Amino acid sequence: MPPPKRYRCGILATCCVPWHADYTFAEDIFRRSVRHQLAHGIRDLYIFGTAGEGYAVTEAQFDAITRAFLAETRGDGVQSMVGLISLSLPTVIERIERARALGARRFQLTLPGWGGLRDPEVETFFRETCGRFPECEFLHYNLQRTGRILTGAEYGRLAAHYPNLVATKNSTTDEARLRSLLTDAPQLQHFITEVGFAKATVLGECGLLISLASTNLALGRQYFRAGHERNLALLGTLQQELAEMLADLLAVVGTSAHMDGAYDKLFCRLHDPEFPLRLLPPYASVSDATFERYAAELQARHPRWLPARG
Repeated sequence: MPPPKRYRCGILATCCVPWHADYTFAEDIFRRSVRHQLAHGIRDLYIFGTAGEGYAVTEAQFDAITRAFLAETRGDGVQSMVGLISLSLPTVIERIERARALGARRFQLTLPGWGGLRDPEVETFFRETCGRFPECEFLHYNLQRTGRILTGAEYGRLAAHYPNLVATKNSTTDEARLRSLLTDAPQLQHFITEVGFAKATVLGECGLLISLASTNLALGRQYFRAGHERNLALLGTLQQELAEMLADLLAVVGTSAHMDGAYDKLFCRLHDPEFPLRLLPPYASVSDATFERYAAELQARHPRWLPARG
């Protein structure tokens, strides 16, 4: 029998950060967006991934947004997580300390991305995060932007050393890599993005890292359940629809924007017409006109994926 998972299986969702025209934090809209996801059954939420512009916020913004996020996610059964993206390990440590003082106990780690870490540097990074804060739980966000992708075998070794390393985020669709994650580090809960999730969930228990499917959270939950219950027919149908929606999205946005947050804020706008599309500079966001074109494309080709109204 595989070992028990250190983190529950479910849907993990980002909370994007809205900015006013002067790039100050639109706190009311942010809090409303967090409450909207909670009201639609999402119980594992995080801030400051790439879609949440964790790479761009100032220290003052980090503190203010973390405070608002933790206040909105204190309900029963909600597991909130604070993301940590920085080129500086001392900054990561300081952010953990400040967030802990505000009540955070779960964190999302990203390797420093100025240069891909070598093996001894990876060991140092986890020692100074997981090892330094044994009372906290950590998820590792495994992305190519950092210049170093951790393998399932590496996760297995790290998990054996750090019992508070509990989960990972991965966007791969490579079946060999997915299989390695689930077999070489079975004690960790691996959250996989939509396309890879359809492949991974037939190999073993994994969570859904939701992005595109967040346009209709009820259907997103159906997609997760189809995988969890091995309903392969429904899983395949929804996966095909999501693949078509992704192709449409990329075609509509084109080269006008390229950061993850530009896409995810478009999804937020589908739920809340007042949600701003802008990203912190210098990064480009999608325009209002681009949003309208994608909403029209969704209405024409996949209307059931539009958010339910009323």
